[in-house]
Amino acid sequence: MADQASFTEVMMTILARPETPAPSIDSSLPPAKGAAALALAVLADWLFYDQRLGISVTIFAATLACASLAANLQSLDRRRLLLAGSILLAGLLPAMEDVNAISLTLLVLALGVALTLTTNPYITGLARGAASLLDLFLVGPFRLGRDFVSAFNLPAVTRGFALWLVPLVLGSLFVVLFVAANPLLEKWISQLNPGNPASYLSIGRTLFWIVSLALVWPFIHARWRRSPIAMAGESLSPANHQAEPASAMDFFGTGTILRSLILFNLLFAVQTILDAVYLWGNVALPADITYAAYAHRGAYPLIVTALLAAGFVLVAMRPGGPAEQSRVIRPLVYVWVGQNLLLVISSMLRLDLYVQFYLLTYWRIAAFVWMLLVAVGLVLILARIALRRPNQWLIHANLLALTMVLYVCSLINFAAIIADYNVSHSREAAGSGVNLDINYLFRLGPQALPAIDRAIRLRYVNPVLVSRRDCLVEQQRQQMASWRGWGFRAWRLQRFLDGRETRAAAS
Repeated sequence: MADQASFTEVMMTILARPETPAPSIDSSLPPAKGAAALALAVLADWLFYDQRLGISVTIFAATLACASLAANLQSLDRRRLLLAGSILLAGLLPAMEDVNAISLTLLVLALGVALTLTTNPYITGLARGAASLLDLFLVGPFRLGRDFVSAFNLPAVTRGFALWLVPLVLGSLFVVLFVAANPLLEKWISQLNPGNPASYLSIGRTLFWIVSLALVWPFIHARWRRSPIAMAGESLSPANHQAEPASAMDFFGTGTILRSLILFNLLFAVQTILDAVYLWGNVALPADITYAAYAHRGAYPLIVTALLAAGFVLVAMRPGGPAEQSRVIRPLVYVWVGQNLLLVISSMLRLDLYVQFYLLTYWRIAAFVWMLLVAVGLVLILARIALRRPNQWLIHANLLALTMVLYVCSLINFAAIIADYNVSHSREAAGSGVNLDINYLFRLGPQALPAIDRAIRLRYVNPVLVSRRDCLVEQQRQQMASWRGWGFRAWRLQRFLDGRETRAAAS
């Protein structure tokens, strides 16, 4: 009887299993969903392409939410609609107030959470919800090509498309970032297309449309993976286990990862060689490109490139994945991560060159620290792959590195360092470079007083500057007047100021 009951349970599981990853989604693609995605891409082009961001972000997000609601109406969990709507509204408010990195992040998260709550039947807790969000934002955009090809039911074309989609899409994105980072590449590419640009198809706009369609498609055609428990139950069926490879499209299989790494290594080699020639080898740039422009253009896009590369390595070399054991893929990963480390070092050198031209600020120091953390993260990724450690080890190591860097930064007097560097390397002190921004020195606060005194002496005695300097001295004295405001750094500054006044009185 027990065997018969077990057999009955297995058969019920097989019969109850839907044909697609989510029971609410049809295997075919309704034309209405394709039309909705195209309409959203048109709206994105009208709102965002070559335009400044503002209320347009809120308008597009609200339209996307409404289109997603209509497209996935049959699979909605109406019990969670009120909660999802409240979260979405809370995410829209910061973007209505001001569009910045934080408000955009909150808005994207609110859209993802709202879609997950209303359409994902497999959420069992916070960890499962976070995994669904990662699947939505990291894997979801790549489903556009798969779903489009799968609609024609062409298995051979589907498999070939899956093998080349990730390499070509990410490769195109890396090319765009490299062109944005390197004025030499931009100049060479522009020379490949002479004549009237209006007579040619705009590559930038075409890429914008592709990216827009890829980003909105997971919200229009919502599909979710089953929980590990449900997938384990399905694996009891031998027929199901044999049918998966024929129908599934693995965008991060061994073939895809191998093609991606070969293409990416070749693309990164071009940028690495250019940096070796012009940045490390000090070869003269063309007359219409300055070192300041070369340095400024490259620092931040290359860091974005390195972060994308790190994300791809983590997904491709996931523990237990098909690529982790490959003897061909592992060396390619090591070479590629090594090239990314060179890119990060080049970014730091570019930023250093830019600081030499335009002096130091808090944001430029923060960029240096961020680049250092990215470099440490890449080294830790290499260590995880070489030591075959789980991703949890990588997270802990990165958190430890971040904590150590923040702890060291908390002990550094950045205001004094910035002020002293800017005064020492200004045109007034060094005879070359840019003029000193004395207003920025005053904004640094009392800790910049020693450097401000030097700047006043360089510019001769100016009653206005002396008055502003005395205001900072008074601010410092008020801070030290009460023991509650005492700090060792402020105490050292007060000793310096008192000693200077004593010496001035004695002379």
